[in-house]
This record gives sequence, C-alpha cells and structure tokens, in this order.
Amino acid sequence: MAESMKGLKRTHRCAELSSVNTGEKVTVMGWVQKNRNKGGIVFVDLRDRSGILQIVFEGEDKAELIEKAAKLRSEFVIAVVGNVEARSGAVNENLATGEIEIRAEELRILSESETPPFPIEENSKTKEELRLKYRYLDLRRPDLQRNLMMRSKVATLTRQFLSEEGFLEIETPVLGKSTPEGARDYLVPSRIHPGSFYGLPQSPQLFKQLLMCSGYDRYFQIAKCFRDEDLRADRQPEFTQIDMELSFVDVDDVIDVNERLLAKLFKEVLDVEVTLPIPRMTWQEAMDRYGSDKPDTRFGMELTDVTDTVKDCEFVVFKGAIENGGTVRGINAKGQGGMPRKKIDKLVDFAKDFGAKGLAYIALQTDGTVKSSFAKFMTEEQMQNLIQAMAGEPGDLLLFAADKNKVVWDVLGNLRLEIAKQMEILNKDEYKFVWVTEFPLLEWSDEQNRFMAMHHPFTMPMEEDLKYIDDDPGRVRAKAYDIVLNGNEIGGGSVRIFQNDIQEKMFEVLGFTKEQAYEQFGFLLDAFKYGVPPHAGLAYGLDRLVMLMAKEDSIRDVMAFPKVKDASCLMTEAPSEVDDKQLEELGLEKCSAE
Repeated sequence: MAESMKGLKRTHRCAELSSVNTGEKVTVMGWVQKNRNKGGIVFVDLRDRSGILQIVFEGEDKAELIEKAAKLRSEFVIAVVGNVEARSGAVNENLATGEIEIRAEELRILSESETPPFPIEENSKTKEELRLKYRYLDLRRPDLQRNLMMRSKVATLTRQFLSEEGFLEIETPVLGKSTPEGARDYLVPSRIHPGSFYGLPQSPQLFKQLLMCSGYDRYFQIAKCFRDEDLRADRQPEFTQIDMELSFVDVDDVIDVNERLLAKLFKEVLDVEVTLPIPRMTWQEAMDRYGSDKPDTRFGMELTDVTDTVKDCEFVVFKGAIENGGTVRGINAKGQGGMPRKKIDKLVDFAKDFGAKGLAYIALQTDGTVKSSFAKFMTEEQMQNLIQAMAGEPGDLLLFAADKNKVVWDVLGNLRLEIAKQMEILNKDEYKFVWVTEFPLLEWSDEQNRFMAMHHPFTMPMEEDLKYIDDDPGRVRAKAYDIVLNGNEIGGGSVRIFQNDIQEKMFEVLGFTKEQAYEQFGFLLDAFKYGVPPHAGLAYGLDRLVMLMAKEDSIRDVMAFPKVKDASCLMTEAPSEVDDKQLEELGLEKCSAE
C-alpha cells in the first residue's frame, strides 16, 4: 500500500549530504537502488538524480521498521527520516557519500514498483531497443542523468553569456511556409485551408534575417529544427540549434563572440581551457591537408600531393587519373608497415565505399624491404622518390588514391580517420577546435546539372571573387565559416547578402527565375527593399556539441526522448495512424500502406 508524504518535507537530495552534516536529522526521498538484509539489520541504497546514499535500519526497538525495510524492492519510491552518522563499516571510496550513512527512524513507502525489464545501472549492457522502449526507466540511469544535466547547464550558460553580450532571445514560428533548403520538409496539413500545408522549420534562417531587418541587432534562440531525411547514427528528425544573428558585423566579429562563448562553456562545464584565438584554415587548406572540410586535427597523417612525383611513371592507375585532370595523393600511416595483407584488403574495400576504384600501397618493412602493389610499374628511382615525398621510413604504410580531387579527398579523408580509430589514437579527452573559412560559394550537382548553393542562397560571396561569378562560378569563395571540433562540424554560418543586385545575381546563377525566387522567398526579398543592415550569423548543433562534451558516440545519449533509425519513437509508438474523422477534417484520404 502506498503511503502519503503528508507531514514530511525533503531536506536534502541524497548526494548533497556529507560528513559535514553528521549528527543532523534529515529527510531524504528517492528510489531504492538495492537492499541487503543481513538478519536484524537492513542496508538500503537510496538513489535520486544527485547520487546514492546508504540507509541503515537496525536496533532492538526497531523490529517493525526493520521488517518493513526488508520488504523494499528495487525501484520502490520511499521517504526516510533519520540521523546522519559516520559509516560504521568501511568507507566506500566509489561514492560521493561513502563516508556517511543515515540511521533510519521512519520509513514511508510512497510507491511500489514491478521488477524493471533491465537493471538501472551505469554503462548498461542492455540492448538500446529495449532501453528506448522503456526510456523513462533508462533515463533513471546516472550516466544519462549526468548527460541531461550537462545539456541543461550548457543551455543556461549560453543564455547567460549571449544576453550579457547584448543578444535578445526571440522565438520564431514552428508552423511556417515550406521552403525546402536541401533536406525534405516535414509538412503539417491545415484544417482551415484544405489542401494547404505548413512546413516545419529546418532552421530559423529566414526569420532571423528578418529580425535583423527589423532592427533587433543581435538575436539568439535555442531552436527546435526538423528535417525529414534518412537517418544516420548522429541524425535525428528533430534536433536543437543554438541559433544567432548579428547586425553591422563581418566574419571576425562573429568568430570573436563565438570563441569566447565556447571558452566559457568548456571552462565552466568541463574545466577545460580553450586557447584563443582558435586556429583557422581555409576550406582549400583543410581539403588539401585532411581531405575533409571538418578536419580532425588531434593527429597528423596528413595528405600529401604526389602528382608531380609520379607523373612520368608507367602505373596506369596514376597515369589515367592525371590525364583526366585528377591528382594522386597519399597518407603515411606511421608504424603500420607490418599490417597483415588481410587488413590492407579490408582498407581497400573501405576506400571503395567512398568511390575509390582501388587503393595503391607501399608497405615499408622494418628490415628495409619494400612491399608494394604497383612496384613492377615503377623504376627503382621513381619508387625511392615517391617514398621520400611521403617521408616514408622503415615500418610505415603508405596508401595512395588516384582520381578526381573530390574522390581522392573523400577516400583519404575517411581512410585517415578509419586508421586512427584502428590504431586507437583518438583521445576523447582532447578537444581540438579549428575554424574552416572561405568555403566555395557553389558546388556542382551532377544530378541537377547545375550549381547549387553550398550553404544557402543568401550567403555573401567574397568581394574580390565577384568578378568570376559569370565565367567561373566554381572559383567564387563565400564568406562562410564552420567551427569544427575533433572532426565534427559543431556549428556553421556566414555573412549574408544584403545588396539587392548581388542577391539577384545569386538567384540567377542558381537557376531561379525571378518568379521562382519570389514564390519561395518573397517575404524576405520584399523586406530587403526597406533598408537592410549588413548581417551575419551562426548556428550550433546543440545535440552534437553536448555529445562531444559528454564523450558519447551518439546524439541519442544526450537527448531525453530520441527516435530510432526509421524516425519512430519506440516508447510512444509515434508516428501512428489517426482516426478517419481527423483525416476528414483535414480533407485528407487514408492511403493504404504499401
């Protein structure tokens, strides 16, 4: 029978007590982690979000209390009144409250629990599907609770910092107009306007630019965003951005305020010092050195362009790539020269997943011998020149990709990460930030046979590159920047176009007619007729940032109620069918699930 807590008031959370409180009478409440009956004396571990506390039920005059305590089971919710004492047994070094215990005088069972489907413990070995089905139990686990408390702290500190920097927190609509920005929009049917739909925002992009037109100067929002795309490990259909926009600024102003924000978050949440200024590299340098626009700079293994070194060799793979306007580049996996052939073959298959036709290698043995997949097409001198160009030493493994730049970067950029994982040199306690700047404004899409905006159509080109926009659009760089942490893009943004003629030109290059541009973005273009300030912005993926701070591998571990790969929620069973009456009101017909 559940009892009432009437007349009791909790005085402390479990782990808020320490030896300082010895001798005090306290009231604590929480969940039973476990209970041990030693015959005449019962020990109960009580848990709440702060931690665990040991309660002792013993004493000749307490037979009834001890009998009641002996009936407690895992996950019962109880209230205990008692005195804080130094532990009678050995101190438990693993607990914050390991020096003390509560000698109970009163026990109330506030609610009972069935046996949970899995134990509530840290680093659970239970399958994720089962944990997500009972997420409300999973969320009782101390490691997940710490993650969500950290997330709350990051959000609070962000609000504090930005408001001190003169930013106003302004909410933007969730029901908006569908303007697909790359991913698919989630659509909400309108009952009042049958056949018309709202689109859920993929980001508050257009609204935050309108707020700059409205003179709010500095805006921020911790905003929910929605994208209906196929999910990967670190993607969710709904996610959260720390979104900001600033007026009368250029690139350096945005970077400065964000560097100080990151330094504050990492210092106050993790006690990690971020050295400012954070290093910057251009997009071109990032691609050439790391094969990625989100480079992991915690380790070397940088790409080396050896096109010139091998241009006269007879190896048809290298030759063909160079003749087709591509390049030959390599990475040096230090100390991996003795890698077994089977493992090298696995790396070749891995490279093929990223578009490589194959992978050429040179394994330098510690005894000075050279094993290579293409030695017979090279003279001794060419081989030595190539090894020298790669700074190869006995014991190293040299891997080469030859193709169009895009493929070579993709292959080697992913390969260096894969090898670093295998070598276990990626340290989660190390935080390496880098700004990547001067992205290309446009990227060519073979599918659509036209240039597409690399970020979005409102990104400002670099003034000195405007002259190339008609004849060589691929050469135009943008005033765009990403902040990268340990090989993850945690935030990105750009200076926006505020001059009408440049915006019209941009739409023209992207293949929009004036009518199409107005159909999608009319309200923004109209606003731009009435005095628009120069403005720029940036948005962080809050989930991804907290994931890295918490040293987790998936954003699901830092979200309270995430969805699984097919965008469904195992706990609530959303999405679900709705009844015919609801569909009728929306003017929709039921379609059979094929």
